[in-house]
Amino acid sequence: MRSKLYVLRGTTMQQSEKKYVLGVHCSISNGIENAPIIGAKLGCRAIQIFTGSNQRWESKDISSDQAKSFLSNMQQGNIQIAFAHSTYLINLASPEKDLLKKSIIAMMGELKRADFLSLPFVVLHPGSHKETSIAAGINRIAKSINIIFDKTPDFKSKIALENTAGSGSSIGSRFEELAKIIELVENKDRVCVCFDTCHGFAAGYDIRDNKTYKTTWEEFDKIIGRKYLCAMHLNDSKGDLSSRLDRHVNIGEGKIGLKGFSNILNDPSLLTIPMVLETPKGKDAEANDKENLEKLRKLIKT
Repeated sequence: MRSKLYVLRGTTMQQSEKKYVLGVHCSISNGIENAPIIGAKLGCRAIQIFTGSNQRWESKDISSDQAKSFLSNMQQGNIQIAFAHSTYLINLASPEKDLLKKSIIAMMGELKRADFLSLPFVVLHPGSHKETSIAAGINRIAKSINIIFDKTPDFKSKIALENTAGSGSSIGSRFEELAKIIELVENKDRVCVCFDTCHGFAAGYDIRDNKTYKTTWEEFDKIIGRKYLCAMHLNDSKGDLSSRLDRHVNIGEGKIGLKGFSNILNDPSLLTIPMVLETPKGKDAEANDKENLEKLRKLIKT
């Protein structure tokens, strides 16, 4: 049985909403069905979850009872949207055949679980080309996604490509790389993009002042297309601009600073885009998430 969740497919939300769709990544350690309770306690309007282990190739199927409880908790918590993040093991750019095969199978499992919960998309790190070439890695990613979509024709959940910081041989730090993957994917209706602020900043996309903020989104719109933006990860950056350091820190405590996030949270074009925190949880995840959310909410000008 496929559950029908109170979440929004794709990126379209009511334009009359006056609040930004803010939230956090919620733990499923106490059961996936209870993740919305965590988000609701923090006043989230969006949550991101893992639908299984983030460090294992295989995960258990989600039961119908869990799905029903998840739906109920979403509704009771007034959470608008929930979406998933894939396991970190997946590498659709891998030149190693066995690893690539396992990655394809794992990603199909991710989409199966997401679709069962009616989650609109699963965020995916594009992958690492392992010192082959960016072009070769991009081709493998697109080919793998095409295989995945061919084998899951009835699934509606999309793959959301996440931009990367550009460390090592990772793919997706430049808008051009993400655009090329999308170009090579046959079913473009099932692919979108999640923009991570820390990764973008570390890759050279500055959002700290009005001019560079505007330039960053102009480049995104020209190279990728705003229609593909489905979500954002709001994280401050430990590293400097163009450092390629993928290290998230609390809002306002990194090199992006509060001004960068103020630009985001006063940008009408992002009003309907779900934005979740992936900042350090520390010893008290709830307290840290609450503090970071409060920092963001205070930046919104009425």
